[in-house]
Amino acid sequence: MSLDSDSSSQGGDHRSFRQITRDRLLFEMLRSTRKDSKSAWKVLIMDKFTVKIMSYSCKMADITEEGVSLVEDLYKRRQPLPSMDAIYFIQPTKENIVMFLSDMSGRSPLYKKAYVFFSSPIQKDLVSQIKKDLSVLPRIGALSEMNLEYFPIDSQGFITDHERALEELFCESAEGFNKYNACLNTMATRISTVFASMREFPRVHYRVAKTIDASTMTTLRDMVPTKIAAVVWNYLSKYKTSIPEFPQTETCELLIVDRSVDQIAPIIHEWTYDAMCHDLLFMDGNKYVHEVPSKNGSASEKREVLLEDHDPVWLELRHAHIADASERLHDKMTHFVSKNKAAQLHQARTGAELSTRDLQKMVQALPQYSDQIDKLSLHVEIAGKLNSIIREQCLRDVGQLEQDLVFGDAGTKELINFFRTQLGVSRENKLRLLMIYAAINPEKFESDKGTKLMQLAGLSADDMIAVNNMRCLCADTKKASGGGFTLKFDVHKKKHGHRKERTGEESAWALSRFYPVLEELIEKLSKGELPKDEYNCMNDPSPSFHGLPSTTSTSARTSPAHSMRSRRTGGSWARPRGSDDGYSSDSVLKHASSDFKKLGQRIFVFVIGGATRSELRAAHKLTSKLKREVILGSSSLDDPPQFITKLKMMSAEELTLDDLQI
Repeated sequence: MSLDSDSSSQGGDHRSFRQITRDRLLFEMLRSTRKDSKSAWKVLIMDKFTVKIMSYSCKMADITEEGVSLVEDLYKRRQPLPSMDAIYFIQPTKENIVMFLSDMSGRSPLYKKAYVFFSSPIQKDLVSQIKKDLSVLPRIGALSEMNLEYFPIDSQGFITDHERALEELFCESAEGFNKYNACLNTMATRISTVFASMREFPRVHYRVAKTIDASTMTTLRDMVPTKIAAVVWNYLSKYKTSIPEFPQTETCELLIVDRSVDQIAPIIHEWTYDAMCHDLLFMDGNKYVHEVPSKNGSASEKREVLLEDHDPVWLELRHAHIADASERLHDKMTHFVSKNKAAQLHQARTGAELSTRDLQKMVQALPQYSDQIDKLSLHVEIAGKLNSIIREQCLRDVGQLEQDLVFGDAGTKELINFFRTQLGVSRENKLRLLMIYAAINPEKFESDKGTKLMQLAGLSADDMIAVNNMRCLCADTKKASGGGFTLKFDVHKKKHGHRKERTGEESAWALSRFYPVLEELIEKLSKGELPKDEYNCMNDPSPSFHGLPSTTSTSARTSPAHSMRSRRTGGSWARPRGSDDGYSSDSVLKHASSDFKKLGQRIFVFVIGGATRSELRAAHKLTSKLKREVILGSSSLDDPPQFITKLKMMSAEELTLDDLQI
């Protein structure tokens, strides 16, 4: 029996990133066991990690359809089912192998036959351990490496589930060093499995460690992108010989950066519908809880809904500016009323022009239309709630100052005046303003000016930790005067991080000026114009890459090689409204089919330390603009409250770096 690697080639297919992941789990893994299995129904056994992988891509109905009648936890006591075959989808750890062998060894195994799929490459000594057990060997139907250890969060996004990456990769205490290595290696392994799944061999670009002058030391935190790139490259080199039909020449590009490339994107208010929902509504992941009228006429009841791709209204509006989304929702309600005679009769009785809320209540009173209006009504409620919060928290004023600070139109004077006059602004929003200011002007915090600003804003000691850690993301590596710690991220940035206005991308919507730095980097990568003093590449381009040397023009570099594919692009920024209502599935499918384009080679970008929703939106936007599918990966996807909490967890003691040198 040999250890098989996954074998189906995905080259040149037309499926989305998330669809490819789903299909591999359902067809390449589950369905493949049908070939030589006599058991009509099977048991699927997973560990806690692989359960999460499966839940991000597949529904229980999908799994059942592939012949799985029972899903079990590897570490829970299970009932013996000796007449049934089992599928194990587990991580290749020593503990998992011990559990598997205890299930299948001896005279009375729990299952008749076992089909074992590992989420990442298994060590040779663990394979030997399995083969040594002669009672287990005849009961193994398959032993395969799936190479799938990532979580698709979007049709063009994934995470490696390293929520504590900032803390573990940017501390170097004795205890922290072990966490650093473990986090770095598992993150790189999971990134690599993306390319095993996609059958893509990338050019691996990474942000190089920067030193200020000869007297400063390169620290472990500065080396994170370099080290991740090296481990990913090592896995990719192995894939070329271990995975059948894995490309031997470059088919795409990968850019690895850390959170230091843009300290402002995780903090600033992003004004799109998706970002506002996650920032302001305290959602649990993509789960939104709202109240709906009870069917029996009693008090309203709470209902959970998922704001995800299966919701056509969400899919259309998620990347739209909140003002644009609100207008579109009103238009959709108005359109619904104009097509419905009962609604028109109801409107004729009331006479006056109706608000979006009035329209919502009116259509809810028409039971025959409840199914098609449910989703639309849900989003009217959400948009209404968001607009109320924006008014109550004075977020337009906050947002204006945020963007003025970023683009250099405001400074210390305006910030002080804001803190003195805007008494209705919450402490949380003052904290975010000060964190943005600290990222742009770290030198202001070398004296007591920073402390005075914090006191003026009424921040707590806990808040001050976040501000200090934020400004240290771009501070000088020389010891701070106050005895604090320092990080040397982005010290080479000019103008203290002021962003330049983007010409040709003016929006009709207010507060739309801000864009993440990643958007600019992706465009430079696509053109082959990444600054060579800031970004290195693990592999020189092979002669067949893009068919031309690295000095080719923009048009030549974006022309596809052998990985041409067609797929639906993501939503665009404040796009023009169509004439149809957009709330039916047919409407969304019609828009989707019109968005299919021939796309060139994929671009993958991985952000160590957490990505933002503005960066995920940029991936969708640039897919349309560059005609190349852009896939964003990260250790986690963070909304501002989460990111601030993570900054607070980075204590001064853990982040002092004076004694280590690479």
